[in-house]
Amino acid sequence: MNTKKTFTSIDTRWIGPIHLQEMNYLDTFFCDVDVFAPLSTYETTLFYSVARGAKVSRHCNNFKTTLLSDCMTRSVIFEAKDVASAFSIAKNIQSKIDFFQSEIVSKGSKYAILEKITYQIVSNLIFVRFVFHTANASGHNMTTIAADRISNFILENEPDLKYVSISGNFCVDKKVSAANSILGRGKHVIAECLIPREVCESVLRSTPEKIVDLNIKKNLIGSVINGGVASANAHYANMLLAFYLATGQDGANIVEGSQGVTYAEVRENHLYFSVNLPNIIVGTVGNGKSNSDATLNLEKMGCVGSNSAQKCAQIAASIVLCGELSLMAALTNKNELSNSHIAIERTPKA
Repeated sequence: MNTKKTFTSIDTRWIGPIHLQEMNYLDTFFCDVDVFAPLSTYETTLFYSVARGAKVSRHCNNFKTTLLSDCMTRSVIFEAKDVASAFSIAKNIQSKIDFFQSEIVSKGSKYAILEKITYQIVSNLIFVRFVFHTANASGHNMTTIAADRISNFILENEPDLKYVSISGNFCVDKKVSAANSILGRGKHVIAECLIPREVCESVLRSTPEKIVDLNIKKNLIGSVINGGVASANAHYANMLLAFYLATGQDGANIVEGSQGVTYAEVRENHLYFSVNLPNIIVGTVGNGKSNSDATLNLEKMGCVGSNSAQKCAQIAASIVLCGELSLMAALTNKNELSNSHIAIERTPKA
């Protein structure tokens, strides 16, 4: 392998300000916050589309983000001698959560906190899902190391139990699953807004009724017939990947991050629009953040210090809201999407 370090340049642009009337953290909130966010992508039209959504936020003064949960998970597979033993051992593991935290997790990490243990049994296989709070780190490595140490203790004290894998696909890491959307992995954030009809017409060139109708037929029914798993949205992955690359995140986490449901309805002649993202996986410290560009971008967003990862996740959700709203509005108009790509990305023929 050639170990010489090289760099791949990706166009990065700052979008904003996005005006957030409220940013609701798990234990605090802030009002009237203007945020700018970097996006790194080869899809040039994305910059313009998200910027249009940001413009809507400045006209509405009621964009809001709410963080519902914050965790990182790792699952381990053990093999017991039979089903009865597997069930007994699984219940015993689950009952020791306080012991694991005080005697194992806290002695190996200053930040990891074991919050929950769940399990699934398949024949004599035990799939144990450890749920951790990982402070401002995304927590991939932190949870793996902690789960590894807990597993060592379990195996030493259960002589009939066999180790199978430190990752058992019940995490669920970088795969589409119903488990993550239900149980949570990363940060669950919902972003919402209420857009006056005149703003829909002047900025988005659409109407509340058209966007609601399209959301039902495209995002909801379209996702049902394509077999979507706990997902009904237009393009969450576009905004998340661009934001992840610009801020030093693991880009592969857009797989679970792209799951989510877009909701729209007409409320008192306004458009209510929201994006539900149960699996935003971001950190402001840890691997990838030593990159000077990522570090500078996080600092410029104010994502440093206490609760900075929660802030980063809410900015990500606001970016998704802006991009999802803008695309849905564009799709209500025949040829607008293709004409925009032609105008922005295609070089005129000589």
